[in-house]
Amino acid sequence: MAFKQMEQISQFLKAAEAYGVRTTDIFQTVDLWEGKDMAAVQRTLMALGSVAVTKDDGCYRGEPSWFHRKAQQNRRGFSEEQLRQGQNVIGLQMGSNKGASQAGMTGYGMPRQIL
Repeated sequence: MAFKQMEQISQFLKAAEAYGVRTTDIFQTVDLWEGKDMAAVQRTLMALGSVAVTKDDGCYRGEPSWFHRKAQQNRRGFSEEQLRQGQNVIGLQMGSNKGASQAGMTGYGMPRQIL
């Protein structure tokens, strides 16, 4: 009986992966069978619900607000002029030199001058 139940859990996991749940979101069979990691089981069910709501193929008939809808593709088209203008912008992630200086800094290994 135990082998049959573990086989059914494995079949569920294969079906969830075939439906579109990522393999990183799928729990291991022993997580459910032995009750080791029930949070992983819950994450798998949430991921399965999110895929079902996102696909909207009629397989899920429950309340859609229980699950979040996964992001869909959102392509953007830029003209050549817009791409050229973007090359002239210095992003804030690269930092800026406004207000920054090394005045008063001492070299490595030198003691701080406390006056």
